[in-house]
Amino acid sequence: MKLIRINKFIAESGFASRRKAEEYITQGRVTINGKVVKVLSTKVDPLNDVVYVDDVKLKKKEKVYYLLNKPKGVITSTDDERKRRTVVDLIDTREKIFPVGRLDYNTTGILLLTNDGDFSNQLTHPSYKVDRVYIAQLDRDLKESDKNKLLTGVYLDRKRSMFTKISFVEEKNFSLVKVVTVEGRNHFVKNMFSSLGYKVRELQRESFGKFNTKGIPSGNYKILTKREIEKLIK
Repeated sequence: MKLIRINKFIAESGFASRRKAEEYITQGRVTINGKVVKVLSTKVDPLNDVVYVDDVKLKKKEKVYYLLNKPKGVITSTDDERKRRTVVDLIDTREKIFPVGRLDYNTTGILLLTNDGDFSNQLTHPSYKVDRVYIAQLDRDLKESDKNKLLTGVYLDRKRSMFTKISFVEEKNFSLVKVVTVEGRNHFVKNMFSSLGYKVRELQRESFGKFNTKGIPSGNYKILTKREIEKLIK
């Protein structure tokens, strides 16, 4: 049996993404055959080795993919200490899944959920530059000068940040704006507009890469096949 890196095994078990798995490893929370491992390059035999994260025994699982049209008032998390409803609660599955990226509590639109850490990483890692398209309802008309600033760059957290494209959804309605970005930072769209004094009243993510929610009512989801995933990723 081919050996694989321990972080990949954890991701393929559906327990966490590769990046999160690396945190668990360096924190000393992972054991292989009863021995704690902290070296990220450690490899494991998926069929014969016994792997635990904390007190949870892991095993390689079938990969599953869900495309959710997230409604308002749902938190993008696997659980919540305040007992709020989470996006995972909306999916009928026995598999341990997690959201690919994040949407704010009251932001609506496309959200993917899976147990495939590689897939999640391919969509969210900054190096892949996957487009995210949002529809933002602002509290006032977007000035042409501010539109240009958002396209050329403003500073968020001391980092030059920009939208790759801005357009207006309706003719002569300059407060309803469609923006395209490859950024996945928390509250990115809202913070971009806020940096120039605008408030985002409503926010919807229309598409994520080649994925969208056409034909899926708010709060509903569909199961994506491995073949669909491979076709859209390509």
